Amino acid sequence: MHKSIAHYIFPVISRSIAVTEAPKGLSLHLDDQLCFALYSASHLMTKAYRPMLTALGLTYPQYLVMLVLWEADDLTVGALGEKLYLDSGTLTPLLKRLEAQGMVERRRDPADERQVRILLTEAGRTLQAEARKHYEALVCSLGAPGPEVMALRAAVAAFRERLAAGA
Repeated sequence: MHKSIAHYIFPVISRSIAVTEAPKGLSLHLDDQLCFALYSASHLMTKAYRPMLTALGLTYPQYLVMLVLWEADDLTVGALGEKLYLDSGTLTPLLKRLEAQGMVERRRDPADERQVRILLTEAGRTLQAEARKHYEALVCSLGAPGPEVMALRAAVAAFRERLAAGA
């Protein structure tokens, strides 16, 4: 029987959050590396999202931008970057492509011309309902119980915040 990714990663991440000193028996074996568990899980999650993203006409980074804007429209490029852990050099071409697709509009902030604000278009707002349907089907296809998925997400988010605080 195939076990879900969460089955393998959740125990590793939840243990790693509480660690304040290196555990005994650390090795340089690939399967013992937390970074590889996270990297490979991320790669597989992106692969699982691909059919949904294709149907939406978005890349994974574009989807992340849309998620942020569906939560809070009319953000600066800097605010988007902070939320997504991306710099403006990475975001700008991505936002230009979303604008070319008619999903967002980029505008100079009238109060501060140095700032560029990103706003959803009607097409961008409309896409949210379609994305929700696809996302619900995707979560069901993961084969993990909802509480397990939510616990894993919370553990990874907490770990990310600890990493960000130490950076």
